[in-house]
Amino acid sequence: MLSTMTITVLIVIMVLAFDFINGFHDTAVAVATSITTRALTPKAAIILCAIFNFMGAFSGTAVAKTVGANIVDQSNIKQWVILGMLISAIIWNLITWYFGIPSSSSHALIGALVGGGIAYTGSFNVVNWYNLFNSVIMWIFIAPVIGFAAGYILMIALNWILKPFKIQFINKLFLKLQVVAGAFMAFEHGGNDAQKSMGMITMALLSGGFISSFNVPTWVIIACALAMALGTAAGGKKIIKTMGSGMAKLTPVNGFTAQTGGAAVIFLATLFHAPVSTTHIISTTVMGVGASKRIKSVKWGVAQNIVWAWILTIPITAVLSAIIIYIMKIFM
Repeated sequence: MLSTMTITVLIVIMVLAFDFINGFHDTAVAVATSITTRALTPKAAIILCAIFNFMGAFSGTAVAKTVGANIVDQSNIKQWVILGMLISAIIWNLITWYFGIPSSSSHALIGALVGGGIAYTGSFNVVNWYNLFNSVIMWIFIAPVIGFAAGYILMIALNWILKPFKIQFINKLFLKLQVVAGAFMAFEHGGNDAQKSMGMITMALLSGGFISSFNVPTWVIIACALAMALGTAAGGKKIIKTMGSGMAKLTPVNGFTAQTGGAAVIFLATLFHAPVSTTHIISTTVMGVGASKRIKSVKWGVAQNIVWAWILTIPITAVLSAIIIYIMKIFM
């Protein structure tokens, strides 16, 4: 039997690994459109994204509490169960990364929490279904809708405002503005996504008796911010291709609109302490921008595959987590 300290160290390592994978898995969220429209070179875009992801991770801890304390009853969860949950979320992230599917690292983690918690306790009561619905399930549906609407409406408005100007001027201007929009997007991504890992580590520290209440330690914030930034620097070329050009053809003004609209929606969700999928939001924002030209300009076949990944992520990771927990029960 492993000691509490050993399991805690393993959990911290696994969470930081998850955070690192989240970083390179979700790099496309902030940089794909900038690279596709040639506003930035791949290297410059990824460096920009890494820096602002790191900075964004220090913007708050409310989302961390939602993940680590408000979805499952952490008082009934042993540390080794948290380890099993993390393993299942990482497996799903690696599978979707390998096939270039912009799945949600956030929902992979939530599904793992739910499935693992139920499997360990043998009870559905371990899950706070009200919080799960209000902070996660509801946002799965409304955030992409808001993202689509934001991309569509903002693009229509910009088309009207920019009508008197020449296309050469517009492209030159928005190539520069895309840098700002990409930084905004990366900051909000770090602010929402890094907090999920903070929540898992804090949950483990509370379970192991190392802290007495759910307050995220400063070293946890720094470690998660750094892991995500390093993961971002590693990049995710397959998903960048899908996000940047697989769903709709983008110009500099389109890229700016998608990034700005997506970042604004993530900021809104973070205000409500909701651990949303930045991937879902920017994907539908790109679709909204494409649809503003004409509905047929969106490659709905690619979009359909992405939507299926959204729908299946939580159920698949819940089942995967439950299987892993059942297996671990034999040895623990």
